[in-house]
Amino acid sequence: MAAMQEFVVDTEFGRLAGLRNGRVGAPRLLALHGWLDNAASFVPLAPWFEGFDLVAPDLPGHGASAHLPAAGEYSMTTATRAALAIADALGWDRFHLLGHSLGGATASFVAAATPQRVQRLLLIEALGSLSETEERAGTRLREAFAGMAAVNNKQLRVFADIASAVKVRMAANDLSEPVTRLLVERGIAPVRGDNHQGGFVWRSDPRLTLTSAQRMSEGQMRSLIRAIECPTCMIWADPAQSYMPDALRRERATLLAHGELHTLPGTHHLHMERPGAVGELFQNFLTAG
Repeated sequence: MAAMQEFVVDTEFGRLAGLRNGRVGAPRLLALHGWLDNAASFVPLAPWFEGFDLVAPDLPGHGASAHLPAAGEYSMTTATRAALAIADALGWDRFHLLGHSLGGATASFVAAATPQRVQRLLLIEALGSLSETEERAGTRLREAFAGMAAVNNKQLRVFADIASAVKVRMAANDLSEPVTRLLVERGIAPVRGDNHQGGFVWRSDPRLTLTSAQRMSEGQMRSLIRAIECPTCMIWADPAQSYMPDALRRERATLLAHGELHTLPGTHHLHMERPGAVGELFQNFLTAG
């Protein structure tokens, strides 16, 4: 099994880092992680993609990648542009695309925006992004701008050791210790500065926790999903997340021109907790005629 190795690319979003399995020249697979996760999200799944050039970047503001400048905004459009900038930096014109949660939403946007570039789309716990009624637009905008004004005063939580950070992340996401440690070890950094006595802080950009200023309506989201032209394979956890009920995810799936939907018992990070079951489904999908 080829181990995942560090890589960096320079883009208009700054220097972006990630992990790559070293199969240069094989079919290309770009893997996008979820919100506040990082490239290590795909380490458990990597053995099932041995025949592919698997590239898992840390998206802007996550893991070892650069944060956006102060005037930048973390949005679906920005994430979509960043994913394409990574592919451009790699010299990839066409590629398969894999995404989990927010990364799957981003992958959906990439496939809809640039259908000529995406060969097959593999989604875990995602199809499109979260939607909202139009009536919420004004309230959402006020909440977002209030958050922006307050974020500069936010104090980073300092953990005495890695084990403490692992414990907190396990509780937040209902994750087992081994997979949590993968995410945490890549997602924290030693405290720097003369006024600190050591410890660790999350190295993700605090602005990632802000409320987004805009969100599509469900009608707009369905129009976007209809624009996805490539064959698409979705794997969802059972039971469904409260924000994406089973009925809604199945309704969205019917909008795809070429889509297949699978459910597996598990939690939101089932690709980390059950990589064998997820990997086999994706293997079959990628090798289908």
